[in-house]
Amino acid sequence: MTALSRTLLTGSPRFSAAQLAQMQDALGTEAAWRQAFAKGEPAQALAGIQGSFALGLDLEDGQTVLAVDRFSIETLCYRVVGNELRFASRADELADGTTIDPQAIYDYLYFHVIPAPRTIFKDVFRLPAGHFAVFSAGKLSVQPYWTADFQPLSKPDFTTLKTEFLQTLADSVQSQLDGSKAACFLSGGTDSSTIAGMLSRVSGQKPASYSIGFEAEGYDEMEYARLAAKHFNTEHHEYYVTPQDLVQSIPLVAGFYDQPFGNSSALPAYYCAKMAKQDGVTKILAGDGGDELFGGNTRYAKQKVFGVYEDIPGGLRSALVDPLLLNGVAEATPLLRKASSYVRQAKVPMPERLQTYNLLERLGVAEVLSPALLAQVNQAGPQAQQAQVWAAPKATHLVDRMLAFDWRYTLAEADLPKVRGTTQLAGLNVGFPMLDERMLAIALKLPGDYKLKGLKLRWFFKEALRGFLPDEIITKKKQGFGLPFGVWATRHADLKALAAASLESLVSRGLVNQRFVRQLLDQRLAEHPGYYGEMLWILMMLEQWLQKHAPGYKI
Repeated sequence: MTALSRTLLTGSPRFSAAQLAQMQDALGTEAAWRQAFAKGEPAQALAGIQGSFALGLDLEDGQTVLAVDRFSIETLCYRVVGNELRFASRADELADGTTIDPQAIYDYLYFHVIPAPRTIFKDVFRLPAGHFAVFSAGKLSVQPYWTADFQPLSKPDFTTLKTEFLQTLADSVQSQLDGSKAACFLSGGTDSSTIAGMLSRVSGQKPASYSIGFEAEGYDEMEYARLAAKHFNTEHHEYYVTPQDLVQSIPLVAGFYDQPFGNSSALPAYYCAKMAKQDGVTKILAGDGGDELFGGNTRYAKQKVFGVYEDIPGGLRSALVDPLLLNGVAEATPLLRKASSYVRQAKVPMPERLQTYNLLERLGVAEVLSPALLAQVNQAGPQAQQAQVWAAPKATHLVDRMLAFDWRYTLAEADLPKVRGTTQLAGLNVGFPMLDERMLAIALKLPGDYKLKGLKLRWFFKEALRGFLPDEIITKKKQGFGLPFGVWATRHADLKALAAASLESLVSRGLVNQRFVRQLLDQRLAEHPGYYGEMLWILMMLEQWLQKHAPGYKI
């Protein structure tokens, strides 16, 4: 294969060096990339690139460079065959002659996605967020070019930061517009409502907003979406997803992804994007990232509470607290039971403590998965990878370390692929203004207590938007496009039949235990549809993906 023969460039990179930016405008993005790499080492070149991007480039010196942006808004997969490096945006484009990786199936059931660098296919890998690779003389080296470095201000001024934040947010939204009809997802939550409001402010037009509802108690928050739409005077569009919609679209959505993907909000996101496409929209903006940059997830507050135990001097813990609470008597005493449970959880180190309620482990790995599958996997693999990711960022505050952890697992591996995949399926482009590097720079310098003040989630974010957003949205509980799948699966015959057939097929493949499947379908789902419905969904989507991409696979 000759030099300069292969090029893969996706996304919208922005070059901070003036010369490269001018070259990009005059000669195109590829010319700017080549010039950037000609001037220095790849890690140094990539440090000056902003925006979303994935690239695979054969250079004049014989090296091949691969890279993805800091959040993996774009994605890139690769495979080494002999002395050749192959790369593509999707894992399934590189899968010829490969087999399914049992470890990837285990990772999927543990995480509900398959985190990079592994993919569902043996010997096919995905570049992690903020990483690059160099292939030279038949050898491949993969390493990060960017690691989160939190440098909180020692003397923050709220008014100054608020002004900077609001202007940066407006600029970020403005930079995502492509000149066509301005449009956004609108769940009624803080992030999507903020994007809708900024679109109204900067787009110069009445933007369109798109919302999904469900006829299921506790899952529908259309009232908040309507409130935001009215407040910001958007052209509002709604669609109520039905159980029959799921029956029709589950095989389509599951099969569209290049590997099994278990985020259940992908289905409502698809219907939202489909509605926008039918309305003439070409690019839609999403609010993903606000929680993860500014401290909006409830687990941040929960883990801060556990941190109180860690602040107790070690001698006092071992001499008094632990003996008092970590015993059978305390666990059997109503007044002490919660305190005992608290200490037991607090003693679990981070990030393992975040998996205390991991669904697969709570249900019992050996109860769910077949001995044949477990014999081929490393059950400690997910925890080992998480420990490495946890240790990577430069952070002294617990909430900052959790944020960086979520940038990898919640954003890069779950939420962004959800939106990216479903918008691609609908035929739309998508933008994420919250993940602009200028927004990231603010998050990196905000003090920890600006993100989590006491137990108040993303305090600065909400206070900075007070007066811009309706108060009802600022104070509402987080929900998003949550899918009432478990509830519907107990009531809708076709949906339950699809799920049941999917799980029985997994049993025949030798992946899941028959006894667990029968208990899940015949007993547990009815007892707690929301909780057990999640595992039903994860397993069903795995089978639906296998039916499209590897119908004959058995363990």
